[in-house]
Amino acid sequence: MQRLTAKEIAPRGWLKEQLEIQARGLAGNLDKVWPDVRDSKWVGGDREGWERVPYWLDGFIPLAFLLRDEDMIARAKKYIDKILEGQCADGWLCPCTQEERKNYDVWALFLILKVLVVWQECSDDGRIEEAVYRALFEYRDHIRTDAPHGWAAARWYECLIPLLWLYERRPEPWMKELAHILKIDGTDFAAAGPLWKKTDKKWTMYTHVVNAAMSLKSGPLYRRFMQKTDAPVSDGDAERMFRLLAKYHGTAVGHFTGDECLSGTSPIHGTELCGVVEAMYSYEWLFALTEKRVWADRLEMLAFNALPAAVSPDMWSHQYDQQSNQIACTVQNEPSVFNTNSPDANVFGLEPNFGCCTANFGQGFPKFALSAFLKQGEDTLVSAALAPAEVRTELNGAPVRVALDTQYPFRGKLVYTVEGDGEFALKIRIPSSGVSFTVNGRAEKAEDGFYTVRKRWTGRETLVIELRFEIRLVPRPRGLYAVKRGPLVYALPVPERRERREYEKDGVERRYPYCDYDVQPAGEWQFALCGEEFSVQERAFEAPFTPDAPPVCLETDAVPIAWGYADGQTAVCRPTPASRKPCGAARKKTLIPYGCTNLRMTELPFVCIVQ
Repeated sequence: MQRLTAKEIAPRGWLKEQLEIQARGLAGNLDKVWPDVRDSKWVGGDREGWERVPYWLDGFIPLAFLLRDEDMIARAKKYIDKILEGQCADGWLCPCTQEERKNYDVWALFLILKVLVVWQECSDDGRIEEAVYRALFEYRDHIRTDAPHGWAAARWYECLIPLLWLYERRPEPWMKELAHILKIDGTDFAAAGPLWKKTDKKWTMYTHVVNAAMSLKSGPLYRRFMQKTDAPVSDGDAERMFRLLAKYHGTAVGHFTGDECLSGTSPIHGTELCGVVEAMYSYEWLFALTEKRVWADRLEMLAFNALPAAVSPDMWSHQYDQQSNQIACTVQNEPSVFNTNSPDANVFGLEPNFGCCTANFGQGFPKFALSAFLKQGEDTLVSAALAPAEVRTELNGAPVRVALDTQYPFRGKLVYTVEGDGEFALKIRIPSSGVSFTVNGRAEKAEDGFYTVRKRWTGRETLVIELRFEIRLVPRPRGLYAVKRGPLVYALPVPERRERREYEKDGVERRYPYCDYDVQPAGEWQFALCGEEFSVQERAFEAPFTPDAPPVCLETDAVPIAWGYADGQTAVCRPTPASRKPCGAARKKTLIPYGCTNLRMTELPFVCIVQ
């Protein structure tokens, strides 16, 4: 499938609102408030000159163009201009001296080349293709004597993305040779199975959660580069890798733990925000490469659950690690419950634990928006990531506009408006989480996970799809359960008390609104589910992800139990309750979408109440 760009796709409804919140928040303002972006060596300053500016631009650029925000576009262009001005005569692109090149971790090169490609696809900047060509041609010589090491070795496949983009425009034999050398020299994560089964407190590249998330697309990307056609590629290795991660480290929201390395299935172990957005990016590519619904299903699980849960509703602060059962977000007692991360890793703030997520989390929602529609061949438009958006493109040489208006995943109604004259197909992904669906009131069946309308369209036509969901208790390890309805996981929200912390550390100021917060429980959280009935409550749609006004809730019965605190901790619950015996009467409790929570209990025991 052909991925589309911000020139063709525009967000609507709640998705546009979410992107506007992001633009007003931290990711939209790092160039104003954060020294590692504002004063980076990439633009002539003296601060970090490696991954942080490329990480930030990778999300900031599509955000700016999706919102058609001229100020943001101009700010991004200043960075692109400086980066291009800094390219050496031989093509070298990264901000380091000639002497430093030999030991330079070229992961930053892979990242900045991806950024330049994103910029070109949004802006049609005529300088980019030649700059990317020169940088990769120089790297072809560099890699012969300096094999990728460190992060570049673990993330070699990311270089295939700009390399494939260039090859499709001006193919030359050395490009495939470079792709092959990268694979030979890089880490083979498909062979990491025995290591991925383990959980310990030793930090390694092989079990690093972000490397694992990125690596899922490595095999299919390489096969796409090497095959002679653009037919779908096989994903057997990616599927095996995902299933291994899910089995040994899976979370209730479809991701895997990693704080900082793979950390098992405990609901109090965390998962890094960079791992969430990089897994999303992998699933976006895997869907496009394989054309299999399952990867889009996995994408939306993260987009609607794990991603919004790790950022504050105003998107001015974020967590490094999120926990499924998270009763407080504050500095933990030493040693923390995390395997290799610091005690402040789940604090909402500017750069808790480490600043990579500060720069990187901004790619999540914009790239998700760009996955709303893809093209399949010359005559088919695919509605993939189900969120309100519209696309303007050409099918069979004629202009077509398709808009999707929906409050999915909080509601099940999808309204497509199709404008175009000619014969083409609209192929709509039907989520596997849906029990059944109707089209314009008629019950229909999906074929391989899609509903396709192929016809001669005239003028303006409307297609209404209604998805029906069921509520499920999903078994989790340790005799716990998660509640799921459609693509949303629901959690018991914990009342919270928030305290602002403003201070300076290592020359970086934390000042409102880009400060840190201690979030403490201000109410009860020690409960077990005890009711088999769940009632759905659809509420006024004020905002997509906020604990104050969730668009949909579930009401059920729960009973208080003595859960208790993890060993040595006063702000982390035990991985399982100390006792499952009720210590009070059952009461009605309201569960809200996981992505709407800051503090929550997601994995809960189920106890039977004898009448």
